[in-house]
Amino acid sequence: MQRKLTEGSVGSQLIKLTLPMVWGVFALIAFNLVDTYFVGQLGTAQLAAMSFTFPVVLTLGSLAMGLGVGASSVIARAIGEGDMSRVQRFTTNSLTLAVTAVVLFVTVGLLTIEPLFQLLGAGPEVMPFIQDYMQIWYFGMVFLVVPMVGNSAIRASGNTLTPSLIMTLAAAVNIILDPLLITGALGFPRLELQGAAIATVISRATTLVAALLVLRFKENMLSMKLPGLEETLYCWKDILTVGLPAAAASMITPISIGVITSLLAVHGQAAVAGFGVASRMESFALIAVMALSASMGPFVGQNWGAQQIDRVRLALRQSFLFCLGWGVLVAVGLGLGAQALAGLFNKDPDVIAVAAQYLWLVPISYGAAGIIQVSSSAFNAMGKPIPSIIMTITRMFVLYLPLAYVGSKISGPTGIFAAALVSNVVVGVGAYAWNRRACRQQPAVELTKSEGLSP
Repeated sequence: MQRKLTEGSVGSQLIKLTLPMVWGVFALIAFNLVDTYFVGQLGTAQLAAMSFTFPVVLTLGSLAMGLGVGASSVIARAIGEGDMSRVQRFTTNSLTLAVTAVVLFVTVGLLTIEPLFQLLGAGPEVMPFIQDYMQIWYFGMVFLVVPMVGNSAIRASGNTLTPSLIMTLAAAVNIILDPLLITGALGFPRLELQGAAIATVISRATTLVAALLVLRFKENMLSMKLPGLEETLYCWKDILTVGLPAAAASMITPISIGVITSLLAVHGQAAVAGFGVASRMESFALIAVMALSASMGPFVGQNWGAQQIDRVRLALRQSFLFCLGWGVLVAVGLGLGAQALAGLFNKDPDVIAVAAQYLWLVPISYGAAGIIQVSSSAFNAMGKPIPSIIMTITRMFVLYLPLAYVGSKISGPTGIFAAALVSNVVVGVGAYAWNRRACRQQPAVELTKSEGLSP
């Protein structure tokens, strides 16, 4: 059922975990890029409307991700300790927690669409498009949250291939449905932004079915015995001990993006649309780093639970070096192709100019941003979510937002993007130092030579 990550070469284990995740994250980003491409063909107003939805969608996605991180942390450590009964209990109760959370999210979300997006700076010209999209998206939220938690549980077992295949299935369905429902191809009704939302809901529904089938029949991680209230609350408490701080840390970024979006809205629709295009391309460029970060959860969790701390130290060192190297490659590539890439999504020269400014500046800090992601994933897997939230608060509230406000006043969107660069670099250095200290303070089982750097 579970793949043992506490033995064998650290480098090989990380590669075997990360490579399937690269494809899975690629599928997820392709999912979003296809949405952006087809909506971008509808016009700048529709693209700006979708850009306004990013912070809200990402915030709620971050809540779901936090639940997944909490579930993955406790499940991976239970696997490392060899307690299979706890694995089933935590997996089952993580899904019941996800369903409970969805009911709350959807109720609040549907009641706050217009005032929330007005607060983000959306004007009357884009509000109808936003309502078309978000009403459908909220009703389909269960198909986002439950599979995210389910896939996190599968990854905790050391199986990163199956979640990647599930994400690929969702992307394939979305890629097929987007042109049909957004633009009305092949005689389908032209639903525009509503079509994008419907395509998203249908494709996510396929992941819900697939994740539940895998957890029950392939991994045997679900308990068929109905848990009592006391056991359910106990499991929820353990999951939320890591999950709530992880969700809070994850939410800070999209909430901050909402503030950044409102700062950009002052400079016009083109600034918001350009930022939306660049943000989607950024996600695509950081696929490898995101895959590595997702893989660190099960690896660190299992080894931390088994007290194999030297393996955790080595994994972090190798991961940090990879992030720095990848960051350099991506910064050069995006810098050289910024305008051409932005032009693929929208032909408005003002939108292209803003997106290019972003891609010339922010990617310089991608190596440091990768170190932050890997560090946060490692801390959560250790059952220590507080460092992650402190790093995120420092990066966003102490550095990024104040600097972005000042930068916006001085040099418009360029000043905002420069603020992102500075905050990533400063916190990346701190994340590196904090992880080294955390591992030094933990007693370790010494590595054998064969478990070290050899592939």
